[in-house]
Amino acid sequence: MKKNFKNHEYKTQSKLWKRIREFTTSIIHSVSSRQRRDCSTYQFPGASLRKLLFHNNRGIALITVILIIVILVAVVIELNRSSRADIYDAANTSDGIKLTYIAKSGFYAATALLANSKKDYDTLRDDWARMDQISMQSNTLFPEGYFVTRIEDEAGKIPLNKLVAGEEYNSEIKEMLVKLLEQPEFGLDQRKISEIVDSIKDWIDSDDNTTDLGAESAYYSSLDPPYKAKNAPFDCIEELLMVKGVTKEIFYGTKEKPSLAQYVTADGDGVININTAPKMVLRSLSAGITAELADGIDEYRTKEGNDLSNHQWYKQVPGMTGITITPELITVKSNYFKIISVGKMNNMTKTISGVVQRTDQKSVKIIKWRQD
Repeated sequence: MKKNFKNHEYKTQSKLWKRIREFTTSIIHSVSSRQRRDCSTYQFPGASLRKLLFHNNRGIALITVILIIVILVAVVIELNRSSRADIYDAANTSDGIKLTYIAKSGFYAATALLANSKKDYDTLRDDWARMDQISMQSNTLFPEGYFVTRIEDEAGKIPLNKLVAGEEYNSEIKEMLVKLLEQPEFGLDQRKISEIVDSIKDWIDSDDNTTDLGAESAYYSSLDPPYKAKNAPFDCIEELLMVKGVTKEIFYGTKEKPSLAQYVTADGDGVININTAPKMVLRSLSAGITAELADGIDEYRTKEGNDLSNHQWYKQVPGMTGITITPELITVKSNYFKIISVGKMNNMTKTISGVVQRTDQKSVKIIKWRQD
């Protein structure tokens, strides 16, 4: 049995070397018959080389070693590339997990501030409104990395889902939205404003099955899929980007123009907290509130010592005595807040945002959550 096995092994090796010799001979023959530029033939000492390679064990060993080295180098390079990629992936995964929990820490710190508020009214002087300053100390909480967290009062924004009352417009919310869009900072004409307001109504009005597309109906009907209103309330404010007339420039703003997303919300009770509303929203509360008066209101409400517990305090602001804001339209208490928390580490970021609701029991419930 052993003898037969050895003979079989020898025959296999003989066939292999025969193929190698044939392949090498063809290369040598090709080289040896190569022509010079002057069309003469260059005679390469092929016979001597064949003798050196195949009738000398050292020549065969040299070729074998070279082939093995080439294969090993290729394998090592590929293994090194694969290993480095795995190491980078593992490091990125690890950093991503760390960033997620850093951002979550900022988010839950914000909810704790909101839950611990003891007053019956909310202002921009409260601790929750200074969450960005608290974030500056977060680098002491982690071996590496920190969070930047801010809290926005959704009650200080115009609630788009309250634009429709039954089958008709909520006239007060509509008037506020129109006044907001009419402000010169947006640079919109009346036709564009009407288009946006009507399209928002169509989007959230569950009794509307179609959207009035006007002269552009043929174009919008040809889209794939055709433009169609949601006929339901906004789940998030980003849905505005799907509403006819709202462009990315209007929604996100530009260097020259403000962002509409900063002043409207998909949440809220339908009333505006005059203590926390942005100045452009303050200007939307009444036609008589100019940019200068809005600055005066903002200065009054941020000054320590001024009583903001009653929503009629704006009458104390110079120039506001003769201006009336519909009492049912404003409040000093907020129930909905948006929290945006960004974890940062080694030039990497992770963002967690959500909307929370504060109940009468001073507890905070998360109603929306998104991780970017």
